[in-house]
Amino acid sequence: MIISQTPYRVSFAGGGTDLPAFYRQEYGAVLSMAIDKHMYVTVSPRFESSTRVAYTRVEMVDQVSELQHELVREALKLTGLGRHLEVTTVGDVPGGTGMGSSSSLTVGVLQALYAYKGQIVSAKNLAEQACRIEIDVLGKPIGKQDQYAAAFGGLNYIRFNPDDSVDVEPVPARPETMQELGSRMMLLYTEQQRDADGILKRQSEGTRDRMPVLRAMRDLAHEMRLALGGGGGLDEFARLLHEGWELKRSLGFGISMEKVDAWYDQARKLGAQGGKLLGAGGGGFLLLLAPHERHNLIREALGRPRELTLGIDRRGGRIIFISDHQRLLHNQ
Repeated sequence: MIISQTPYRVSFAGGGTDLPAFYRQEYGAVLSMAIDKHMYVTVSPRFESSTRVAYTRVEMVDQVSELQHELVREALKLTGLGRHLEVTTVGDVPGGTGMGSSSSLTVGVLQALYAYKGQIVSAKNLAEQACRIEIDVLGKPIGKQDQYAAAFGGLNYIRFNPDDSVDVEPVPARPETMQELGSRMMLLYTEQQRDADGILKRQSEGTRDRMPVLRAMRDLAHEMRLALGGGGGLDEFARLLHEGWELKRSLGFGISMEKVDAWYDQARKLGAQGGKLLGAGGGGFLLLLAPHERHNLIREALGRPRELTLGIDRRGGRIIFISDHQRLLHNQ
């Protein structure tokens, strides 16, 4: 049995500029942090010649091409595996909540399958192959930031170049800065799950008309990494986070919603310095930055919504368990 553990992510700025509609005209960039909430994938041998995949439902098929779980199906095709195999996926947080869970799953499945074959694949190659599956093969209207955040881990400035190459640059934030950032963050669940594909498709189609706003969002990612790296401090970082959310809301496309706007405005009145809705928008988790002593006031005013604590995951996707590996390789 092989078990992989792959982090979800929080994107602070630049979302939307990782879409090809933007970065093929000029470079895009995001500031992103992998967090200590994870997707777990297990791969194990199966006596029967069929393939069994368990997630929110269970599938058992004779041919990999018959699988309805398209991410697992395409990962099995890419790695040349499937028969006599069982794959399960379990996430700390449900999908559709703005943390890049689909890409974390794709990276995690690929890493587990390669480990099952006895192969080590670099974070760069895992991210590239996850992008190939999600964007090129399945035609999803998504960007590239989630796959790289999941594979690499840590706090990164990720640049997307017009030639389709991607540069991952770790942000050299001091430990005390990251500790203080963690103490200020609140992650509140809006009780809304959504399919990001529709929002991202509309955003891609409307990119040409909104290039100045997207360019400003991209540039904020650079300014925010400088603030975290010692150039301005967390107060400046929070101010820039607020500025980025105002820019993102101005795009339209159903990114925000009445409930989120009300929460955000109330939180700001009670001391929140900045925040944003995670992911493409339309629901999921609302991230707020506020002095720790203001957190209880904000919780009470918003009706004590469900909340996640979070910290940074510096390691990225990895294999956390291998059992009887030589026998598995022999069976393959």
